[in-house]
Amino acid sequence: MVSVHHFCRAFKKSFGIPAYQYQVQRRMEFAKLRLADRAVSITDIALSLGYAQTSSFSSAFRKATGWTPTDYRRGFE
Repeated sequence: MVSVHHFCRAFKKSFGIPAYQYQVQRRMEFAKLRLADRAVSITDIALSLGYAQTSSFSSAFRKATGWTPTDYRRGFE
């Protein structure tokens, strides 16, 4: 079995970013796809990504993209 420390170092060496940051990036890419569908609420998107509150998702999305989920969605109008 590989230790957590070894896994984290190997992951960062392979992908160039820590595993947690990679996971956040993947979540945000999925969120972008879901935000294009106006039939799905932002709250439902947040919950489907594992965020307990919409505000937590909005903060993470803004930190990752520079846009709020609502502003990003308006770009599809």
